[in-house]
Amino acid sequence: MTDRPILNVWGAEHQYGSRKVLRGVDLAVRPGEIYALLGPNGAGKSTLVGAICGRFRLTTGEVALDGHDPFKSPVARARLGLVPQEIALYGHMTVRENLQVFGRLSGVPRRELAGMVTRALQLTRTADREHVPVKHLSGGYRRRVNIAAAILHRPQLLILDEPTVGVDIDAREALDTVIRNLRDTGVAVLIVTHDLEQAGALADRVGFLKEGRKVLEGSPRGLIEQAFGQEMEILVQMDLEPDMDGESILAAEGLERRKGNLWARLDAGGYNAAAQLDRRLRSLGMIPREIRVRPPSLQNLFSLVADWRRAA
Repeated sequence: MTDRPILNVWGAEHQYGSRKVLRGVDLAVRPGEIYALLGPNGAGKSTLVGAICGRFRLTTGEVALDGHDPFKSPVARARLGLVPQEIALYGHMTVRENLQVFGRLSGVPRRELAGMVTRALQLTRTADREHVPVKHLSGGYRRRVNIAAAILHRPQLLILDEPTVGVDIDAREALDTVIRNLRDTGVAVLIVTHDLEQAGALADRVGFLKEGRKVLEGSPRGLIEQAFGQEMEILVQMDLEPDMDGESILAAEGLERRKGNLWARLDAGGYNAAAQLDRRLRSLGMIPREIRVRPPSLQNLFSLVADWRRAA
């Protein structure tokens, strides 16, 4: 990874009518780096990506892709690859046929097209499906072919919009491998996602947007350690749905419901605190099926940021 960013955003502000969507966002992404852009719905992520792609001019601020403004410069836009959330492929065509079409649309010279298609198939690990119609592929393979279509012209910056939507765990792991491989070839990767597990596992750096401002930025591990110190997350899985009294007991122990019958809290006491919690719950007639202890995650940090009353 080089120190010179391929993407720079300075003081990005944008508004629709009287509504401000971006409020002075700075951003830099370097070659060979995976950067995850996080934030709740309405935080300004899509607007920022639209400006980076050159779809409109910012109200105030600048965007530079390898030193050129993508709003003004076709050369800058040609250095960008965008993988949309929706699968943008022709279902009746095979994988290779799709890539040939998208290669021509993205300006790949005819004499180079076959080689570029083969390269994209290899990088995305889809060569074993090149003669299969896209409509017969699994969701994970379609996502990877979507990426292949976006890298045919060898972009320097690849933007992935919610890349894990609709894919299972095995497909996510394969997708993560593809993204890492692209990073290792020197491509700068910007991921816009709600998949905090993927962001924590993949990203070299993450940035949190809230109400149009970037409120946190750094490595996932560094930000988590800074926010939570020695605290660990205690997870309590209950067998049965607690009644109102049971919910009151769990809440009194500082536990919050995550999903289903999974409850959690942060505690600096770690495993000792988990053992004490288990004894207290059992003494009150609440029998956990399982209690686990793990380090805090980006999900904990995301919740913390979302709960801030105002952006820092």
